[in-house]
Amino acid sequence: MTADVWLPIPAEEIEGLPQGLDYHFWDGAQDFPADPADCAFYVVPYMKGNEIAVRPLSAMASVRVVQTLSAGTDHVASGLGALPAGVRLCNAKGVHEASTAELTLALILASLRGIPGFVQGQEREEWRSGFYPALADKSVLIVGYGSIGAAIEDRLAPFECARVARVARSARTTERGRVHVLTDLPALLPEADVVILSTPLTDRTKGLAGADFLARMKDGALLVNVARGAVVDTKALLAEVESGRIKAALDVTDPEPLPAGHPLWHAPGVLISPHVGGSTSAFLPRAKRLLAGQLTRFAAGEELRNVVLTTTEATGGATG
Repeated sequence: MTADVWLPIPAEEIEGLPQGLDYHFWDGAQDFPADPADCAFYVVPYMKGNEIAVRPLSAMASVRVVQTLSAGTDHVASGLGALPAGVRLCNAKGVHEASTAELTLALILASLRGIPGFVQGQEREEWRSGFYPALADKSVLIVGYGSIGAAIEDRLAPFECARVARVARSARTTERGRVHVLTDLPALLPEADVVILSTPLTDRTKGLAGADFLARMKDGALLVNVARGAVVDTKALLAEVESGRIKAALDVTDPEPLPAGHPLWHAPGVLISPHVGGSTSAFLPRAKRLLAGQLTRFAAGEELRNVVLTTTEATGGATG
């Protein structure tokens, strides 16, 4: 028996796809490539927004797997209640870690060493010499210690940080040391020179970096957000950066895309990149390998990787 697979990358461009499946290309176009009711494996279009991601879900009566090409799955959460029980939601663990960790370090170094000011100085032919903060000897706090958080720490290792603290949903011990829980943040934040947000967006983490969180950060500290914009309370952040007390480097914002005229664009001490943590030259080859591997396992009836949750009929939602 064949099964329909919806891919946001043309099947002929992906090496190693198994035979016996019917592949349909859909990258968010207005017209669907086939009847959504026949789709068994749905790969969500990448970086096309929540509305497109969930648009076919309510009609996918036969779907068994929803595979995102992002590390987070919050953009499909609103459509999960329409799915039948037993649908596995998988994320793209292994695709974005290197690129997101690279950008995290780039944002930290650019912000600390004053790179935006040097670019402005070059445009104005101004020689802006002086002393600037280094990452060396700084204390770093990583909030969200999954695969991306661990990849960030891997890249921090050569920079001779004084201390790296880790926070995740559950406490554990890694080869690099203790992982704290979110309730430990009030004690950890005042000690950190750099606070990195790399946590998934959930009900618990939405607005996590609010007024109290930011107020606990030490004077002169740098907040780096490579998670989701809504993890930070934008109004509270603006109050802190406009006072000059802390700085921020943001790959994600709330709202997003950041509209023209928004005060974050010109807030002092704020560096913004346009949500490009994962969208690099490394993305497509890694995404293709992920899909080939997942679909090979799917065709063979084997366990899939990166299963985040499985929908349940009883809850009209999911468990995992």
